[in-house]
Amino acid sequence: MKAILFAAALSLVLSFFGTRLAIKLLAKHGFGQLIREDGPTSHATKRGTPTMGGLVIVLASVIGYFLAKLLSGTMPSISALLLIFLYVGLGTVGFLDDFIKIYKQRNLGLRSMAKFIGQTVVAVAFAVMAVMPVTADERGMTPASTAISFLRDLNWLMLPSFLAVLFIIFLIAGFSNAVNLTDGLDGLATGTSVAVFGAYTLINIWQNNQSCVRSPGASCYEVRDPLDLAVLAAAITGACFGFLWWNASPAQIFMGDTGSLALGGALAGFAVFTRTELLLVIIGGLFVVQTVSVMLQVGWFKLSKGKRLFRMAPLHHHFELLGWNEITVVIRFWIIAGLFVAAGVGLFYAEWVAGS
Repeated sequence: MKAILFAAALSLVLSFFGTRLAIKLLAKHGFGQLIREDGPTSHATKRGTPTMGGLVIVLASVIGYFLAKLLSGTMPSISALLLIFLYVGLGTVGFLDDFIKIYKQRNLGLRSMAKFIGQTVVAVAFAVMAVMPVTADERGMTPASTAISFLRDLNWLMLPSFLAVLFIIFLIAGFSNAVNLTDGLDGLATGTSVAVFGAYTLINIWQNNQSCVRSPGASCYEVRDPLDLAVLAAAITGACFGFLWWNASPAQIFMGDTGSLALGGALAGFAVFTRTELLLVIIGGLFVVQTVSVMLQVGWFKLSKGKRLFRMAPLHHHFELLGWNEITVVIRFWIIAGLFVAAGVGLFYAEWVAGS
């Protein structure tokens, strides 16, 4: 358990001071954010704000995790290493997208097909390795299950391996893009990520304490490496906390696609490894709402031949255009995100109580 505290504290400190350094370096080299011309006019003042800050989040959390393992004298698990691969891999795709935008001074970074291919390659590699027998432990349990899960694996929804891989890829693509869509206001995606990764820290700690290895029984959890996953979740939570100090309104730095793709992919990875894939729709409910708002906007625009359902999508921009201050939108959306997290964790705990 010491490793969890070490990871959170070290990542927070690394992120806090690392972000301050990144602001200076990125500003010095002119790595500033480009602003959508069709966005709220109030965002024009953000043009030139340093971006790619997600690089600090990723580095701080990964370094914090490995330092915590070193200080606690424990070895990284295959589950955590696979999740780090997904996290860093998607962060790399996002970094390339951000860098091209800045270097070529345009809103479009990687072409949509190139970005899709990059995300898919990382997701496929992660999903295949997560269900392969070669990654199984002495009990024969792989990091990921081939069953779709809600609060636990739904054994009546057991899938063939190739369909399970496709489902994992879909989940990763969905949530990496969902966090990306949410990252449109100062501190919105970062603050929400703190709450959601904090929830997965608690879920992993609980699953470790009630695992079938430690506490066999009717309500025990058949999961791989929950304690080590809690260390990684704590590291990401701490890194987001440290970054939020500088990302809160008025933001001195943005995470960019580097951070949003990495964080969204990591969320999907935690859901897969904790056997809570469908529960992520509740815990990460704000990200889902934001994505659905874009889908509804596009669908309604096509069906109604040019009419808009919202003034602008994603949903946070709609409320801005209704006259809400940016800080008001962010704080109220944080409250909504917190309610989703509380509902998801509450369901998770209630199921265990009912089965014990």
